Amino acid sequence: MRRVSADEAVTVVRSGDWVLVGGSGGGHAVPEALLAALERRFLETGEPRAITAVHPVGLGDGGVNGAGRFAHEGLLKRSICGTLVNSPRLSDLALADRIEAYTLPQGALSLLMREMAAGRPGLLTRTGLHTFVDPRLGGGRQSKSATEDLVELVRFRGADTLFYKPYRIDVAFLRATTADEEGNATMEEEAIFGEMLSQAQATRRCGGVVILQVKRLAKRGTLNAKEVKIPGILVDLVVVEPEQWQTYETYYSPAYAGALRVPLSDIPALPLDARKVIARRAALELFPGAVCNLGSGVATGIANIAAEEGILEMICLTNEQGLIGGAPACGNDTGASRNYDAMIDQPYQFDFYDGGGLDLAFLSFAEIDREGNVNVSRFGGRIIGPGGFINISQNAKKVVFGGTLAAGKNELSFEEGRIRIAREGGRKKLVAAVEQITYSAGFARERGQSALYVTERAVFRLAEEGIELSELAPGADLERDVLARIGFRPRIATTLKPMDARLFRPEPMGLKEDLRARPAPLRSDRLAEEPAR
Repeated sequence: MRRVSADEAVTVVRSGDWVLVGGSGGGHAVPEALLAALERRFLETGEPRAITAVHPVGLGDGGVNGAGRFAHEGLLKRSICGTLVNSPRLSDLALADRIEAYTLPQGALSLLMREMAAGRPGLLTRTGLHTFVDPRLGGGRQSKSATEDLVELVRFRGADTLFYKPYRIDVAFLRATTADEEGNATMEEEAIFGEMLSQAQATRRCGGVVILQVKRLAKRGTLNAKEVKIPGILVDLVVVEPEQWQTYETYYSPAYAGALRVPLSDIPALPLDARKVIARRAALELFPGAVCNLGSGVATGIANIAAEEGILEMICLTNEQGLIGGAPACGNDTGASRNYDAMIDQPYQFDFYDGGGLDLAFLSFAEIDREGNVNVSRFGGRIIGPGGFINISQNAKKVVFGGTLAAGKNELSFEEGRIRIAREGGRKKLVAAVEQITYSAGFARERGQSALYVTERAVFRLAEEGIELSELAPGADLERDVLARIGFRPRIATTLKPMDARLFRPEPMGLKEDLRARPAPLRSDRLAEEPAR
C-alpha cells in the first residue's frame, strides 16, 4: 500500500478505462475526493477520455457531487448504474444521447460484484424479467447509442432467466473511515457498508488498481482485526481526506454509524399532508413481526409514522443498503438508518430480498397503467433508473406502491377526517400505458403476488384484470376527484370502501393497538408444534 494525494491517485486512470465507484446515494461512503480529483484532472488536461463509469447505486447530491463529476463530454463514454436520480447532469447527457447510458437493477449490479470477484461467468437471475431491463423490452438501455447487450435472455432448466454479463474493471474508487499503514480498512463512521469488499476483490481479480479514500491513518497492527472490512492485501493506494463527511448532508451522526440509539422523539413526526396520508395508509398493511423494505420517496415516511405510533419495535424495517431494523432515514440521507439492529453488506441484503425474505415492500410510483404495471425509471422527460426497485418489488410477498394521484402542486386540506381538494396538480400519473415497465403486473399475477396502489384520495388493488378501485377518501367525489384525474376507466369494487378517517386527522392513529390485535403469522408450521420433552 502507498499513501498518495487524491490528485496523484487519479493519474492511474487512463483513457478508455472502466472505473468502478463504491458508495450509495447522497454521499454514503462515496469517495468524493477521488471523484473531484478525476474531474479536476480532466478539466485541466483533457485526460482521461472515454471512460466507463460503473456504480451499483446512484451517487450524487442532485448537483455536481457524486457521479455528476463524470458529466463532461469527452470524459465519459458510458454509464452503468442503478439510477441517475442523484446525478441529473448525467441524465441530461443520456437524454441528449451524448453518452451510452444503462440503468440496471441495483441488486443485480451489487450481486454481480461478488460474481466478478469469484471469477464466475456472470449473474444468473430472474430479477428483471418482463421489465425494461429484459432484452425483449430494451435491455436497460437509456440512450440510443447504448447498443451493447449487457443483459441476455437465456433458458435455464426450462425457464426464462436473465444473465448479467461481468465487466472488466481497471480502477476502483472505494471509501472507508480508517486505514492502517498496511491498507487494512475499517468503516466505523460510515452509514453503510455497501459492497466495498466485493468491489475490491473484483478489481483485484481483473488486475485493476484499488484506490481507497479514508478519513485517517492508523499505525499498522492497531486496528481491531474483526472490524476490518477491506483487507490491505486488496488495496494499492490510500488517500487521506480528513474532512470526509458521512453523507453529503451530514458531517457525522453517531446514530447513522450505529454508535448510539436516539430517542424516538428525535425522529420527527410528519406534517399532515398528502405524503403523510399515503404513508399512513400504507402503514395500515403492517402486522406484528413484519419484515419490510422502505423505498425512496414517499415510502420513507413510514419510518416516521412507525416512530410516531410507537410501533418500531413491533416490526422490522430494512433498506437495500444493508440496514436491518430501526428507522430508515428520509430525504437526502435516504439509505442511512437510526437505531438499527444490524448493518450487513449490500449483496447479502439483496440475497435476502431476492430470496423472498420480505413480507412487505413499500415503494413509490411515478406512473401506473390500467394493467397495474408501474414505472419509476423513465417519465416526464427524465431518466431515473430503477435503483433497488425491481429486486424489491418483484420478490416481496406483498408490495404497496404509494404516490399522489397526480403530479404537480395539489392544494389539499384535511378537516374532521375528510379530504378537501382545492386545486389539482398537473400530469396524470395513472395512465393508459406506462412509458417504461419497472414492475410487471402480469408477472406478479403469474407468481400470485399481492399488490396495492395507495394515493392520498383513493386506493387500488391488483386484480385479475387490471387494477381495481377499492377505497375512496371521505370527502372525495368519485367522478370529479378520481376518475376524471386518471387516464383510463378502472374497474370499481362492488363494495367501494371509505379510506380510514384516522388517516386525515392530526393526532396519532393508534396503530399500536391495531397491531396488538393482529396475530403474528408463523414463519413455519413447525414453530406451532410443541417442543419434544
